[in-house]
Amino acid sequence: MKECVFEVEMKVRDYECDIQGIVNNANYQHYIEHARHEFLRSFGADFAQLHRDGVDAVVSKIAIEYKQSLVGGERFVCKIRISKKGPKMVFYQDIFSLDNHCLAARAEVDVVIKHHGQLTRGEYFDILFKDFL
Repeated sequence: MKECVFEVEMKVRDYECDIQGIVNNANYQHYIEHARHEFLRSFGADFAQLHRDGVDAVVSKIAIEYKQSLVGGERFVCKIRISKKGPKMVFYQDIFSLDNHCLAARAEVDVVIKHHGQLTRGEYFDILFKDFL
């Protein structure tokens, strides 16, 4: 697996925090999803347009390890590494605080491609990410 192939900076919005003043765990999934969509955009692939064209990237499995909580207003970066396992693209995503440089969360996300509702062998990934696999 290669090193980081993409990263995007974000900032915690106050409404993403729970009563404890830390980011609610469900919001980390939003962050990593946003990063994957931005990664696709960096290749000129728009998630909504892909769907209109009958191509759907679908999460088949996700695991998130929470390491250190982010707080309101905190700046962070989500970094992506990728590998291919059979028809699945595996996204390894790390969220790092830019304020204290600590790892906040680590995720492993398996994604498959469906074409007009039919599971594929992942050829779309092979073409799109050929320089990284």
